[in-house]
Amino acid sequence: MAEKIRWGILGPGKIARKFAEGLKSVPEAELAAVGSRSQERAEAFAEDFNIPRRHGSYAALAADEQVDAIYVATPHAMHKDSAICCLQAGKAVLCEKPFAINAAQAREVIQFARKKKLFLMEAMWTRFLPYIVKLRELLADGAIGQVRMVCGDFGFRAGFDPKSRLFDPNLGGGGLLDVGVYPVSLASMILGEPSEVAALAELGRTGVDEQAAFVLKCPTGQLAVLFTGVRTLTPMEATIMGTDGYIRLHSPWWRGMTLSVHAGGKEQVHELPHEGNGYNYEAAEVGRCLREGKLESQVMPLDETLSVMRTLDRIRAQWGLKYPME
Repeated sequence: MAEKIRWGILGPGKIARKFAEGLKSVPEAELAAVGSRSQERAEAFAEDFNIPRRHGSYAALAADEQVDAIYVATPHAMHKDSAICCLQAGKAVLCEKPFAINAAQAREVIQFARKKKLFLMEAMWTRFLPYIVKLRELLADGAIGQVRMVCGDFGFRAGFDPKSRLFDPNLGGGGLLDVGVYPVSLASMILGEPSEVAALAELGRTGVDEQAAFVLKCPTGQLAVLFTGVRTLTPMEATIMGTDGYIRLHSPWWRGMTLSVHAGGKEQVHELPHEGNGYNYEAAEVGRCLREGKLESQVMPLDETLSVMRTLDRIRAQWGLKYPME
């Protein structure tokens, strides 16, 4: 492995800009290349971030020998093909969430990476933030006893545009895949895969979920009560409740820095600011794994990524929401 991990960004959209900014806070990484479906967009993005190598196609980026790892930031519906394109070229891949449109697609990508013996990870950046690391430590230490329930939300009010990725079913639109994946992944991290799912949604004019609520039940009885939306502004808070207390992840929990432990009649607040914009931590995890010769991250393992996709599938099935490409 080179002295620095040489990154390429595939798909120069809004979230790609956040990742590019985050890479500035990773000393052992450099942003070497960008790939877009048009040379013009690649050039514009590269100028903003001083990227030396600019490609007018995804395939050209994947084939770039000066790139070690590629961050896939295309729309949901393109994740599977984008990731496989990069893996086929022998690149390590960090793929944005949702990892794919459904579990079948996710399984295909994971199996391909394992067959090729290449690194692959879902870009659930929240999981690597310092205060989420602290949360895992507190739960492991029994700070609130046995965890019994998780409550969390992520919703915002977007203007309706049937052609945007948020509302277009051809792009995997709807709240669940866009932001609902955050609380589902949080519940998965804490409770594991649910054995039962109960979900309701309001499907809008384009047929995708504009707001939704769901309850997940684990085999041992723990519950997750979660809600999401793209037409409803929610508090963006999360609470983990146990037999001896509870932990609050303060708003906005998905990019937070503060949590409070309420146990034994006392409140203990932990302030854990992150360096950079927070996206640097997932990039640093990829670099660590590559240097250690690992093919996946123990913090965001591929089997759990697939489990989360199965849960999302089960939730959508209760609404009768099926995307055109499925």
